[in-house]
Amino acid sequence: MLKHFVRAALLALRCHSIILAFARPFREGAGTLVRGLSVGLLFGIASANACQAQCSAVASTPQYASDCAARAIPKDKITEINAAHSYSLAELVDIAEQNNPTTRIAWEEAKQRAESLGIARSEYFPILVGIAAFGDSRQISPFPAAIVPKGYSMVEAPFAQPAITLDYLLFDFGKREAKVDAALAQKLAAGANFIHTNQEVAFRVATAYYNLVTAQERLQAARETLKTAQTTQDAAEFQLANGRSTMPDVLNARAETAQATFDLESAQGDEMVARVQLTEEIGVEPTPNILINAQENTPLPQTLTMSIEELIDRAVQSRPDLAEQAAEIRAANDEVRSARADYRPRVTLSASGAQTSLWPTADSGPLGNASQPTWSATVAVQWRIFDGGARKHALGQAESRKREEQDKMIDLHDRTTREVWSAYIGFRTAIQKQRAAVALLESASTSYDASLEAYKYGVRTLVDVVTAQRQLAQARLSSVAARSELLLGAVDLEFVTGNLLRSQPPATSSGKHEDAK
Repeated sequence: MLKHFVRAALLALRCHSIILAFARPFREGAGTLVRGLSVGLLFGIASANACQAQCSAVASTPQYASDCAARAIPKDKITEINAAHSYSLAELVDIAEQNNPTTRIAWEEAKQRAESLGIARSEYFPILVGIAAFGDSRQISPFPAAIVPKGYSMVEAPFAQPAITLDYLLFDFGKREAKVDAALAQKLAAGANFIHTNQEVAFRVATAYYNLVTAQERLQAARETLKTAQTTQDAAEFQLANGRSTMPDVLNARAETAQATFDLESAQGDEMVARVQLTEEIGVEPTPNILINAQENTPLPQTLTMSIEELIDRAVQSRPDLAEQAAEIRAANDEVRSARADYRPRVTLSASGAQTSLWPTADSGPLGNASQPTWSATVAVQWRIFDGGARKHALGQAESRKREEQDKMIDLHDRTTREVWSAYIGFRTAIQKQRAAVALLESASTSYDASLEAYKYGVRTLVDVVTAQRQLAQARLSSVAARSELLLGAVDLEFVTGNLLRSQPPATSSGKHEDAK
């Protein structure tokens, strides 16, 4: 328990530094391109107009994001897809930020938290209420029979009274301050959640984009495999025509061609499904009618630019979900302060001023009319003496929430470290697998060419050629899978370190591999 408490305390102190780091003013130009990927693609918005119209394009710090969400309203118009345009990854992320319902929901939540801060601050101001009262009353006033023979007098009094009332909380031992601080922390938490939501959407779009690129490469590999199978079949039929082969060999070659045709049809279907999934992620009507710019000449990431320790430090300082949790801890602390303030008195001022006009009449005789200013003022000290334990339970609830948020921070910190380690190991493994896949493809291609040539000269059997053909097909798929894993690994590394949609240097590079990293 002591170790757990010390760890929570250290993380709580670190949370304060995270909040300060995330709350620094944003000073970059509105037209700055936001970079987040190490594979040569820009994650950002290329025009200042887009930045002014869409908060997600400038979500750099929780403070800036929450302020932008408080001022702006999401666009109602949904961006449509141009089936004739080839979209880059940056363009797709831009569309997703505007269209995806998840980002719009996070935007509205940030806007609501900003409004809650305004509500909390309003308690520092007095409440003025204007009242206009008009009425009539009829009452029986008893009198001695010696004065009024009936023993009573009927009095009717119409009146008009315009008034202004003032209620002002003068002093409350810091309760309002604690509520404002809690609302400010909640606003920062919503801003951090807004950034995190946009990063998640960008990550899903990037994943869907690279899945489509992979599906297209698999489709191309399937076409090449079919071409290879047809070449093998042509060679078998030529050998049969020249009496150097048998019909079972030809049938075997035709079966391989049929299998390659089947695989090609499957690859075409998978590619269409990947298109539909991409359009769904960017928030438009799902359709396969979308073109992407795969940028095939873009160099693959080959090395890490940061050590694992630097990656973990970046994640702790940059991940918006950690900043959000730090803000939640701060809000929980402020709620404890607010609950404790309820044990202390409140000093209030109440005042009213009116112009009272009265026109009374009585059956016993005439009465005078009046129209005079009237007022009252009261300074009161309110101190709740007994409330059945409500304050005690409210304080216990607030302290429990504070401990809960601290435990969440410990869990999130550990999960962040694990995710960074997993992405780090995964990327390094993907680099080695990509290199092995390149060598495998080259070796399998050479083996197939040699086997086919030897078969034509009658020194190898068709079984050898078919085996080499299958190895070549598998090597092509392995090459596609390794390339996809490397690209997705680079994106994942930027995501888990909080660097998507950010301008920090990328964690990967297309330069030479460095074993020291």
